[in-house]
Amino acid sequence: MDIPPRPRRVLTVAGSDSGGGAGIQADLKTMLALGVHGMSVLTAVTAQNSLGVQGVWELPDEAVRTQYRSVVDDIGVQAVKTGMLSSASLVTTVAELLAATEAPAVVDPVGVSKHGDPLLAESALDAVRHRLMPVATVATPNLDEVAQLTGVEARDEAGMARAAEAVLALGPTWALIKGGHLSGDAVDLLTDGTETHWYRAPRLDNRHTHGTGCTLASAIASHLALGHPVPQAVGLAKEYLTGAIGAGFALGAGIGPVDHGWRIGAGE
Repeated sequence: MDIPPRPRRVLTVAGSDSGGGAGIQADLKTMLALGVHGMSVLTAVTAQNSLGVQGVWELPDEAVRTQYRSVVDDIGVQAVKTGMLSSASLVTTVAELLAATEAPAVVDPVGVSKHGDPLLAESALDAVRHRLMPVATVATPNLDEVAQLTGVEARDEAGMARAAEAVLALGPTWALIKGGHLSGDAVDLLTDGTETHWYRAPRLDNRHTHGTGCTLASAIASHLALGHPVPQAVGLAKEYLTGAIGAGFALGAGIGPVDHGWRIGAGE
């Protein structure tokens, strides 16, 4: 019997969302949907549901470092995605691990939850700016996170271009500025300072969008692991996310999640 080839492998370094809509859970669902093998390094445990975050417990740096080395040294990775890293020491630890890993890194600099709950300590911002962003292949901040990291507030597409310049100045190879908080079409800007790509999709009338940032970053990492160049990986990831938002469903009494398995439901 022929042994099937090993799938491409993607590692998420992020927090757990007990409600299953964001964080590690969203990352692994996205990776499965896109045909890669997802692996995880847990950075924090949250008590979280459709109404908000009720508690956060960060794991020790050594637990994060040991999980990472355990996976990377034995199994190997073709891409890494980072999410919730709540303290300066944890950001520094993960940045050091990424710097020693040859695979591309997609950094989602998570600052607040969908409900406005803070997930990044103020004291960790300098570590994100000066340690984590310089080792990112693609950084994926939304407009609130751009303002938090750079002080640049974007209210239109011209502002997004200024935001991209400010993020690139922190050191990532590519900056993806997510314009989902603006009105009109859902537009994102990707640039490395030389190439510029705009991605547009119609804004869908669905409030159940929990997990969008985690899902997009994981989808980009998955497509990078599959061998796509960054602009194509971002385009394919946005297409997947748009479908997941359109199929987002109510869960609990608040904001429900996007549907990571929407392609399965559509019969694809």
